[in-house]
Amino acid sequence: NPQPNLMKNLKENFESKYGESPLFYAFAPGRVNLIGEHIDYCGYSVLPMAIEQNILAAVSVNNSGKIQLANANPKYKDFSVSCSEEIAIDRDDPQWYYYFLCGVKGIQEKFGLNHLAGMSCVIDGTIPPSSGLSSSSALVCCSGLVTMEANQKSLSKVALAEICAKSERYIGTEGGGMDQSISFLAEAGTAKLIEFQPLRATDVKLPDGAVFVISNCCVEMNKAASSHYNIRVVECRIATKMLAQARGVDSSRLLKLAHVQMELKASLEEMLALVDEVLHPEPYSREEICKVLGITSEQFSTELLSANTQDMTQFKLHQRAKHVYGEAARVLQFKSVCDSEPADAKRLLGELMNQSHASCRDLYECSCPELDQLVDICLKSGAVGSRLTGAGWGGCAVSMVPSEKVESFLQAVREEYYLPDPRRAAMEKQSLFVSKPGGGAAIFLEE
Repeated sequence: NPQPNLMKNLKENFESKYGESPLFYAFAPGRVNLIGEHIDYCGYSVLPMAIEQNILAAVSVNNSGKIQLANANPKYKDFSVSCSEEIAIDRDDPQWYYYFLCGVKGIQEKFGLNHLAGMSCVIDGTIPPSSGLSSSSALVCCSGLVTMEANQKSLSKVALAEICAKSERYIGTEGGGMDQSISFLAEAGTAKLIEFQPLRATDVKLPDGAVFVISNCCVEMNKAASSHYNIRVVECRIATKMLAQARGVDSSRLLKLAHVQMELKASLEEMLALVDEVLHPEPYSREEICKVLGITSEQFSTELLSANTQDMTQFKLHQRAKHVYGEAARVLQFKSVCDSEPADAKRLLGELMNQSHASCRDLYECSCPELDQLVDICLKSGAVGSRLTGAGWGGCAVSMVPSEKVESFLQAVREEYYLPDPRRAAMEKQSLFVSKPGGGAAIFLEE
């Protein structure tokens, strides 16, 4: 059960808004990805843990024929939609309630519900928005769970995760499923290796004597409102086709870098060598890609690009593929160190995190100057490893810190990064915190 005082406020908020008590509550946690950035949509395993911050909903079910949504934060406006009309989600205007509607639509389509149960909901949350800690996916997951319960349906956590991963694409983000999977499959006290196709989660015991500290660089990044994220998805999709083509493999049904590796029955090391051999480091133009793949410019736009990437002219295929295969290997190494518990586990894991950040910064180019500065400060302040987490271009860094250094670490980062800047100083309380692996999404009734 999440924070009791948050619950109490949410209940009071609900009662004053709707004049009745909630029937049930639901929460879905945010997450921090320890290693494995931007590779879930390429088909590779990732290694996140849920955080204690979450999205929380209070819900009553009625036959009003409407879904009424309100947010405990007055800066987010109310919204209501009829249960009988088609749910429309505006990709060009990613408002908070559209994420909620993604979850509703996912459940509606899964069960072919022509008429949804009426619901009144108030949503609250403790995950800082646009911070790379999956506040948006937690909202989609919370909504999917609420809609399932309100309509008296039942699904496994794995099925819910898959539905929510698919339905978040209605808002235009072509994500790979990590965020929704950990939100449902997390367990307190353990990180998880999340594998895809089929979706499964394995416990990863983090080393004793180390804690993970999250620090927000205070630059916001909304994946659905910008095209950076989908541009990377597209570059990886094109690199997939180019690598397959070079090895004479039919690329028409291959969309993910992991699929080429499977087709070629190659190791990740062999894939890294293939990238160096086949893809040049200079950016590719549309013309060059069309020529190599033997497709028209029209096919290129419809089959390879997404709605918000139509004006792309240059594609850094070598760098993106190199990051993905290297990062996929680091995930496996990270898990293997956790499993075998060598004496220098913390140093080894820290090195993998540092390599991951360098790859995100230099090859995938998904960092930003503030994140790089923050990561440097974290390393100087006593972290054994530090890297951006989440999509990047802003948001949070995660640092692995020896337990005995946590207090001095927090103090140093506070003084070096947050306090010199008045805007950051004002955000510091919710921007710098230790995180323990939390539990997954759940429905609960009042105590």
